[in-house]
Amino acid sequence: MALPFIDVNQYLTEVTPKRDEVLAEMENYAHDNRFPIVGPTSGSFLHQMVLLTCPKRIFEMGSGFGYSAYWMAKALKDPEAKINCTDGSMENAERAAGYFQRGGITDRIDYQVGNALEIIDQTVGEFDIIYNDIDKDSYPEAFHKALPRLRSGGLFITDNLLWQGRVMSDTDQSQTTLGIKELTRLLYESKEVFTTVIPLRDGLAVAVKY
Repeated sequence: MALPFIDVNQYLTEVTPKRDEVLAEMENYAHDNRFPIVGPTSGSFLHQMVLLTCPKRIFEMGSGFGYSAYWMAKALKDPEAKINCTDGSMENAERAAGYFQRGGITDRIDYQVGNALEIIDQTVGEFDIIYNDIDKDSYPEAFHKALPRLRSGGLFITDNLLWQGRVMSDTDQSQTTLGIKELTRLLYESKEVFTTVIPLRDGLAVAVKY
């Protein structure tokens, strides 16, 4: 008998190897404060994507207190590689800085407080990976901002494409759900990228730019 998806995700979380002290603390903080993070299953996937592609420049749209960036930074091989983190909260940035320092990855991070969609316009050059986890109603705009800034062969990765199943409802007309549905349409209809939505945790879209 097939297991419900939530049970599969719980199983995968349980078999994921234990994280280091900093990641474990971040996960406990997120749990205690009901702060949304990608968790260890998606975090380890992001880590693997970095290991596979050996990026030099990563731009993260919506960094929170640094959980996803921590996973990716730990996989960077090039000593000159950087992750551009963005978030609208100074409190999140300051908390992230503490975690990054304890994890020994401060030199791999450039954290800017502000609107990610504005900061990417102000940041020069192309990126190897752009990771998108901003407010869901802004997902379509994130797509239009990210694609011109992604190198050929680069990855545009987005979290929450399944949105706890709400994207499968025709009655949910919230701006968040509609934003995710529109991004999904844009990704699959675009001739600039090849996209797969991976049903890991809450759904990760991985789009490779031609």
